[in-house]
Amino acid sequence: MGFKLDNTVSAKTNSSSTGKSGLTALLEKEITLFGKSFSNKKKEDFYTELSVLLKAGIHLKEALTLIEENQKKEKQQLFYHDLVDGLVSGHNLSEVVQEKSEFTEYEYHSLKIGEETGTIAEVVTELGRFFAGKNEQRRNLVNALTYPIIILITAVVVVTFMLRMVVPMFQDIFRQNKVDLPWITEVIISASDFIGTYGWWIVFSVFLLLVFQKRFTTKKWFKRRKDYLVLRLPYVGKFMKSVYLAQFTQAITLLTSSKLPVLNSIQLVGRMIDFYPLREALSQVEERIKQGKGLSDSLKGNTMFDHRMVSLVKVAEETNQTEFIFDRLNQQYNIEIQQKSKLLSTLMEPLIILIVGILVGVILVAMYLPMFKLGSVLG
Repeated sequence: MGFKLDNTVSAKTNSSSTGKSGLTALLEKEITLFGKSFSNKKKEDFYTELSVLLKAGIHLKEALTLIEENQKKEKQQLFYHDLVDGLVSGHNLSEVVQEKSEFTEYEYHSLKIGEETGTIAEVVTELGRFFAGKNEQRRNLVNALTYPIIILITAVVVVTFMLRMVVPMFQDIFRQNKVDLPWITEVIISASDFIGTYGWWIVFSVFLLLVFQKRFTTKKWFKRRKDYLVLRLPYVGKFMKSVYLAQFTQAITLLTSSKLPVLNSIQLVGRMIDFYPLREALSQVEERIKQGKGLSDSLKGNTMFDHRMVSLVKVAEETNQTEFIFDRLNQQYNIEIQQKSKLLSTLMEPLIILIVGILVGVILVAMYLPMFKLGSVLG
């Protein structure tokens, strides 16, 4: 069964044309600095609860009313009340969602497909799984990086303290006794002088970067360069690639289970994915499919898609089990993410400690080498 995806996309675009550009709006829905009223965690809870109520035979309007009554915050109650009012006015859930900036294009089209195929309960269930997967991936990433970041910050503070407090004391002693300094000592002293001169400017620049980060992340050129830079980082790039491939395979599983054609599924997921290397790769895949190539042939040759995915998708095309294969791929990528996040944390902790030890050792050696010459001079 096919759907007029182009019409629904244009409707979504027109409805939001009075606000920000489509790309900027999409990025702001997916990326926030200090949290938002309808975060991915709340979406996971919302779709999971709605799925349970719908499968229990409760009407959609009554289900949303029950969810509204369970909200503790007035802002959340008003949010769900607006959804209920939209249904009372005669609109479908997808039409109500379309008018809400808290929802993405991906959710709008998924719900619309569910309504057209009579599988709204199944679609809501899959949306709950999708956001549960995104939240789990985020937790894995945070767990993997939290302790190493704490160690890194501590290391920066320790090294800065030594350069600003310890090195100048030795520097005064060397200057008073006119000791010839080894090159390594001169390098450390130069670093100390640099931090003394520009240290506060560095701190101020980092602070400004954090403050204006949200504004930068909405810029296409900045986001694109950052994504490609992350992809090139050793190990981290492969980790982030697995994270977004897991999102891609889960989204395709949902859309194919709703009987959406492959081309339309690729188009929709391409709009939803918030990672430019994968988004642009899917754009290339879309063009190849339009030229008459199969999905596996369209994926082939692109570095974003590994040989395993291409091979399994080819099997899926031959056996007509696209939904099953992409679901298995999603499970494999999720397992990879868990393993890589643990390994990332395991590797980064000793690596940072090793680097800190080397830096502190170099500073101490650089300071104590001239002391031997000073001892001989005083002797």
